[in-house]
Amino acid sequence: MDFPYYGCMNITLSLDDQLVKQVRKIAVEQDTTLTGLVRDHLEKLVEDASTSGRRRRERQALERSFRRFRFDVGQRKWKREDLYVR
Repeated sequence: MDFPYYGCMNITLSLDDQLVKQVRKIAVEQDTTLTGLVRDHLEKLVEDASTSGRRRRERQALERSFRRFRFDVGQRKWKREDLYVR
C-alpha cells in the first residue's frame, strides 16, 4: 500500500510519560523540541544507512577489481635483512 506524498507526515508514537519528560528536558537544553530531536535522529539514521550502503558497494567494487586485475609478483627471493645491507 503506497501512501500519497505529504510535505510533512504526522505520526503517533506511544512513549512512556517519564521518557517524554526526560526527552523534553534534553530538547529544551538543546534549544529544540521533542519532534526536532526525533526528526534529527531519524534523518541521521537514514544518512548513516545510505553511507553504509555506499561504503559496502564501493568495497565490493574494489574487491571485484582486485580479482579482475590480479597479477602474480612471483616468489620472494630476498630476505628483509637484504633491504638494509649497507
